[in-house]
Amino acid sequence: MKGSEMRIEVLVVLVLGVLATASYCATVTYDHRALVIDGKRRVLVSGSIHYPRSTPDMWPDLIQKSKDGGLDVIETYVFWNFHEPVRGQYDFSGRKDLVKFVKIVAQAGLYVHLRIGPYVCAEWNYGGFPLWLHFIPGIQLRTDNEPFKAEMQRFTAKIVDMMKEEKLYASQGGPIILSQIENEYGNIDKAYGPAAQKYINWAASMAVALDTGVPWVMCQQDDAPASVISTCNGFYCDQWTPKLPDKRPKMWTENWSGWFLSFGGAVPQRPVEDLAFAVARFFQRGGTFQNYYMYHGGTNFGRSTGGPFIATSYDYDAPIDEYGLLRQPKWGHLKDVHKAIKLCEEAIVATDPKNVSVGGPNLEATVYKTGSVCAAFLANYDTKSDATVTFNGNSYHLPAWSVSILPDCKNVVLNTAKINSAAMIPSFMHHSLIDDVDSSEALGSGWSWINEPVGISKDDAFTRVGLLEQINTTADKSDYLWYSLSIDVTNSETFLQDGSQTVLHVESLGHALHAFINGKLAGSGTGNGNNAKVSVDIPVIFASGKNTIDLLSLTVGLQNYGAFFDKTGAGITGPVQLKGLKNGTTIDLSSQQWTYQIGLKGEDSLPSGSSSQWVSQPTLPKKQPLTWYKAKFNAPDGSNPVAIDFTGLGKGEAWVNGQSIGRYWPTNISPTSGCPDSCNYRGPYDSNKCRKNCGKPSQELYHVPRSWLKPDDNILVLFEEIGGDPMQISFATRQIDSLCSHVSESHPSPVDMWTSDSKAGRKSGPVLSLECPFPNQVISSIKFASYGKPHGTCGSFSHGQCKSNRALSVVQKACVGSRTCSVEVSVNTFGDPCKGVAKSLAVEASCK
Repeated sequence: MKGSEMRIEVLVVLVLGVLATASYCATVTYDHRALVIDGKRRVLVSGSIHYPRSTPDMWPDLIQKSKDGGLDVIETYVFWNFHEPVRGQYDFSGRKDLVKFVKIVAQAGLYVHLRIGPYVCAEWNYGGFPLWLHFIPGIQLRTDNEPFKAEMQRFTAKIVDMMKEEKLYASQGGPIILSQIENEYGNIDKAYGPAAQKYINWAASMAVALDTGVPWVMCQQDDAPASVISTCNGFYCDQWTPKLPDKRPKMWTENWSGWFLSFGGAVPQRPVEDLAFAVARFFQRGGTFQNYYMYHGGTNFGRSTGGPFIATSYDYDAPIDEYGLLRQPKWGHLKDVHKAIKLCEEAIVATDPKNVSVGGPNLEATVYKTGSVCAAFLANYDTKSDATVTFNGNSYHLPAWSVSILPDCKNVVLNTAKINSAAMIPSFMHHSLIDDVDSSEALGSGWSWINEPVGISKDDAFTRVGLLEQINTTADKSDYLWYSLSIDVTNSETFLQDGSQTVLHVESLGHALHAFINGKLAGSGTGNGNNAKVSVDIPVIFASGKNTIDLLSLTVGLQNYGAFFDKTGAGITGPVQLKGLKNGTTIDLSSQQWTYQIGLKGEDSLPSGSSSQWVSQPTLPKKQPLTWYKAKFNAPDGSNPVAIDFTGLGKGEAWVNGQSIGRYWPTNISPTSGCPDSCNYRGPYDSNKCRKNCGKPSQELYHVPRSWLKPDDNILVLFEEIGGDPMQISFATRQIDSLCSHVSESHPSPVDMWTSDSKAGRKSGPVLSLECPFPNQVISSIKFASYGKPHGTCGSFSHGQCKSNRALSVVQKACVGSRTCSVEVSVNTFGDPCKGVAKSLAVEASCK
């Protein structure tokens, strides 16, 4: 970009208390090929990082790792209910400091795509809408409804004005090059009838009129007005073409890098070979903007999860994991993919793609050529068979479900199925929660507790005839709603008098419930992510005289997706019946006068741990429902990320120094089947394809940000809902046990070597490289090294019949004592243990 080609305005911007480099106002437009920044078409790689799902202390490192991974853009939603929990009362502090987040991105030299929505989905509670919208008279959400449009416009304008005041749009010298209005409405708009198109037209006009100076997008909205860019979301978007393709670029706003975790579900994972294939295919077929959803998923702190039943971890199998560490080889292989694509950028933006026949089914060659500039993509999208193709007079081997990238239309810089990056084996080292204790009695002495009353205990309880829907009653101020009823069985001819059991039948819209009879837990029921409704039949025994039925209904995140999702109810709407009475009769209690209590008595004062009500004698109660626990602890030594292992507890919520780390539920076990021993990346991916952790708790470990911890005297508060033993929980610190890499003789040279090789006119061979994850580490030992025909995967390599006796000593000499090392994979390095056989090098190393 030449200085004469643009208007320059030098701005001195104070960013986060330090003097940033001068910023330049940029012109952002688009044509049918790409976004155009200051008159230059750009190929852009983006990644989603949601600021509320990490902490401000984590943001700079996450963004720097994103930049190091080859990203140009950071994409984030704006979470309306996070910022305006009460109408007209805004909060942009701490994790809610959107301006700070955007400025940190700018400081790193990256662009921002600000997805204002304000509906976001995102597995976020109520899709990001504040629940008070639901109570505005006459309102209907996400349609041509004046009360809703007024509120949507007010919040959207609020965010735009904030960005303008801080000069954060590219037109002002800031990093924001795109904004989004609405979100995936095209998936469900038919349910809203003719009003849907009126709403979409209005939303686009409203957004454009805010005059941000940058384009607006609508994702999954093929009929979006011409004033905005329609974009694609999904696991694959190579086959998608925007409407008005002669005017709009092909953009992918959500390439799902994995999938979200649900309580009761197995852990999703998406192989990087498939993810890289999807990315390469998109750029092969004319795409120029691609965003990973997510690049860092993070954590659903507090009660922010949607769903219902979305887990507290939002790791998403992203290239940067929940704790802020690189997920290898996913991060590293995608970094190489980005470099390879950027080597093709000049050709990609200069012209439209043209397909060239290479013969055979499921094969496709695409060329971008103009003048002396040429780049090519060779794809084999067969799900089983490798292929050899001839292109431009040369022969190329293409593994099944892979793309080779040729920045000069001749030499392969990368194949998506061949990984050069090292894998890492992460683990958690467990630590006692309370130090310096020698016995279980002493450990118990570190805990104090308070019993949460069963049933009605607050002054603001109220009575109503009949059963109330929960969300309309609680306004989501709490997960919990008590339904309480007294019945008298004295001298009743209906009830059994011999101690025999009656059956209490309860039906609920969800998401879970606990039934107490005369203060004792009689039974429970829970829905799941596929069906939140609950229906239980609980055997109960009533005493003669007055009896109390207390039903505790609870939510696990509110619905966040679907047509009219905002109308999805929860709670015990009935019937509530007593069955199995004398003469086979049934009593329906649904229309009785019930007493209600919103929330728990302890919720207002206990999470901070400062209440004077805590007791520590005589003995710590265990396996007891509705119990608050508190303990003091010292932070684990070091700087490694921290988690709490809640093994031994049932279900509840946890706070560290007053900050909610989210809901925990280690007793919610994933299905025993559906997790393959190995994951075949070949073939179309879906969220059920490569799951792991079957038959185990969906989530045992819960992230505690380091910035929330003090060196000592930290306070942990738990609300245990169903009963457990807090003495079993422990801290765990995230660490990397091993580095592994497996590179064959057929792998391309590292992408970093492309420029030097081409200039020198020589072709280098494949190289195996290792790098310790932390700056203060060096490779301390080589656990395994084999050149020949090694078998297995990282952590379980084994020698084949063909092996070099020199492999271990060569790798040790090259790597031990260094943070990084590289070893050429060739017979020149290791000798030839088996002539005429394709060979590879597998290595596992430790860092300290």
